[in-house]
Amino acid sequence: MCTPMFIAALFIIARTWKQPRCPSTDEWIRKQWYIYTMEYYSAIKKNTFESVLMRWMKLEPIIESEVSQKEKHQ
Repeated sequence: MCTPMFIAALFIIARTWKQPRCPSTDEWIRKQWYIYTMEYYSAIKKNTFESVLMRWMKLEPIIESEVSQKEKHQ
């Protein structure tokens, strides 16, 4: 049931575990975006789109806040 996309995600996650530093805001946003994108596509396959959509709607203001904070500090 594993697809190449999920296998690639595992390799990316394993690479980040080896890094003993805190990720930058950009990296954090990219990782969150990737995780929720994977959840979105897996939910479409399982027809559970509504639960992922609700979770995404909760995350969206957090990401927007992080982006605006980063822009203020530049």
